[in-house]
Amino acid sequence: MEIRLFKPSIGKEELENIKDTFDTAWMGLGPKVSEFEREWTKYIGSATSVAVNSGTAALHLALAAFGFKPGAKVLVTGLTFVASATCILYNRLDPVFVDVDYETLSMSLTDMERKVTKDCVAIIVVHFAGHPAPMDKIMDFARTYKLKVIEDCAHCAGGEYLGKKLGTWSDIGCFSFEEKKAMTTGDGGMIVSHDPDLIEPLRARRWVGIDKDTWKRVAGYTKTGGADPRHWYYEVADLGYKYNMNDLAAAIGLAQLKKLDQMNCNKARLIGAYLEGIRELACVQPLLPYNLEKSSYWIFGIRCPDRDKFILHLKRSNIATGVHYLPLQQHPLFSQYHYDTPIIDEVWPSILTLPLFADMTMIELNYVVESLKQCAQNDMV
Repeated sequence: MEIRLFKPSIGKEELENIKDTFDTAWMGLGPKVSEFEREWTKYIGSATSVAVNSGTAALHLALAAFGFKPGAKVLVTGLTFVASATCILYNRLDPVFVDVDYETLSMSLTDMERKVTKDCVAIIVVHFAGHPAPMDKIMDFARTYKLKVIEDCAHCAGGEYLGKKLGTWSDIGCFSFEEKKAMTTGDGGMIVSHDPDLIEPLRARRWVGIDKDTWKRVAGYTKTGGADPRHWYYEVADLGYKYNMNDLAAAIGLAQLKKLDQMNCNKARLIGAYLEGIRELACVQPLLPYNLEKSSYWIFGIRCPDRDKFILHLKRSNIATGVHYLPLQQHPLFSQYHYDTPIIDEVWPSILTLPLFADMTMIELNYVVESLKQCAQNDMV
């Protein structure tokens, strides 16, 4: 048996949507993207949504929406994927790396309080592994210090906190639909907000700054009855990027969105089985205090001593594993930003990501659990 770490749940529904896109012979930024934005807006409960080609692009544009002056500081967890912080550098701002809570691995409110200064303008909140950060407390903190808040929801599409969808607590929410995430468009992302005035300008920015996308221009070719020879006209008033989603990706996303809640339910059931399976292993602890009600966990992980021993044992059993993540300050890119994060330093050497995906079978899961038990028993001998 060979078990992947992540695997997208895709099938005939996605293929049928792609075929429809092929039949229209429109594969770029077009009507499927607009439809996906509308459907996502209804699902997530925001005022508006802007589709882009990656979660990284979403974070870059979201932070750019505020127009902060270069050199301002942005609070972000030190335990996350690099995109959560490179978006800060893209905007010529400086990251302030915040430690995490020992149990949840969410940003530590205590450490944020220690590190916030008058130069801080925003917080990027990461719902690590899909576990909701305490958004009610974070928003209170942000209001106290007059900070803007961006939610990095790359790990938690469809998840909720206190009855409210993650991504809708803050000024702007950013989602990733990369191949391995909770739902996929192959590669893609989404920006959402309750304030249309804040993110509507990002429609032009995601399309190299053009104020009227190609699909809208094409739609007007004949509707004018030939009276307007300038249907081709557009202007670029703002520096933009080639960050647009295309109709092929959106076609996949429309099919995936219909499956998202069920895929999240499937993963919650699998995590419950994992938790039961490792319950009696004294040397293995769950990565997080998993709360499976209305959840969207992207990662099931454990904390274990001698992580490398577990990795090699599982590898010999053809079981893929991962480590999420190398702390940001250990990357050469961020070496100039020195902030104490003692809990991250203590915890990360023990964290290990195990296989989890919506179509994973109980046979596959039990195989992983048995391999963990074998490794733990060998350690005790």
